[in-house]
Amino acid sequence: MAQEVVNTTEEVLLGEEIEHVRLITLNRPRHLNVISSRLVSLLAEYLEKWEKDDKAELVIFKGAGRAFSAGGDLKMFYDGRTQKDSCLEVAYRFYWLCNHIHTYKKTMRCDIEMLIVTNRLLLLTEYLWVEVFATPEASIGFHTDCGFSYIHSQLPGHLAEYLALTGARLNGKELVAAGLATHFVPSEKIPELEKHLVSLNSGNADAVKSTIEEFSVEVKPNKDSILNKQSIIDECFSKDTVAEIIESFEEEGKKEGNGWIGPVLKGLKRSSPTGLKVTLRSIREGRKQSLSECLKKEFRLTINILRATISGDVYEGIRALTIDKDNSPKWDPPTLDKVDDEKLDLVFQPFKEDLELQIPEKEESRWDGKYENSAYATLKATV
Repeated sequence: MAQEVVNTTEEVLLGEEIEHVRLITLNRPRHLNVISSRLVSLLAEYLEKWEKDDKAELVIFKGAGRAFSAGGDLKMFYDGRTQKDSCLEVAYRFYWLCNHIHTYKKTMRCDIEMLIVTNRLLLLTEYLWVEVFATPEASIGFHTDCGFSYIHSQLPGHLAEYLALTGARLNGKELVAAGLATHFVPSEKIPELEKHLVSLNSGNADAVKSTIEEFSVEVKPNKDSILNKQSIIDECFSKDTVAEIIESFEEEGKKEGNGWIGPVLKGLKRSSPTGLKVTLRSIREGRKQSLSECLKKEFRLTINILRATISGDVYEGIRALTIDKDNSPKWDPPTLDKVDDEKLDLVFQPFKEDLELQIPEKEESRWDGKYENSAYATLKATV
């Protein structure tokens, strides 16, 4: 029989136990299931508990409603800009959680909501907003986070640079074609699929995969998909610097049949110069780093950007996008040539060992809830 772990419909995240199956439901669809301190805390709590539970074999993630957004943390960061210790806690917990999910011992079936789990079974439906998936953080002075400097680095050619710098959107079909998702399931089949997965009452990976495949359909990107522009992307986004990338992209945009480049280029030029430079470097470093190394690097970037170590662009970007909504950010520095590359080194500089994100080297060494005794507490004291 099902046992409700959280029984209030107001909670941001619901947990349910059904024999050997565990279900997590993101429960704030009207707010796009935005990431929050409470959500991260609850998710870590459930995953930790169930990983230690011998009876738990399969964990299913799903969303109440069809939307999810990591953008909700932007306003939280903006509101906490004078009290950065509160943001620090969320950032520390979330980066640790990204690694925990990626290395989780139990079998998982994840919807788009948990795209960070790229080495697990991940399925999609056609209902993933109108604009499905994007990593537009560079445009507001931030960086491609949540492990995506690693995940993007696995993509073919220089698609990583294109997605990270332009914030281009991919729909469900494109996510599968690009390898960011494994299966595409029509939305009307999702309830029945969930029933079948629960009825398996097992975490056998082959059985779970086979069940998902019964409900999935083959998909191909549309003719005008960005995935069919790989040669242009590789030519332009392989350049050494952001300035050279933009220059090369401009030249391609002048050629017949490349009208799609104009709007993309316009957005690229409106983006934070600092955010673009930080993101390009992070993505390219990611090709030579493991997931844990990328997460540690991204944590440093997040903390240093929130501390406005070399620029306050992230707060200006959030203001222009979500607070005043004037879409007229005043970047500082205002242009790419004004961004000092030597200063850029400061946001990538490793912290002292006791300040770094502490990711367990062994899978059996997990979060024990005592983060106050970890590097988080030390970092908090330095804010």
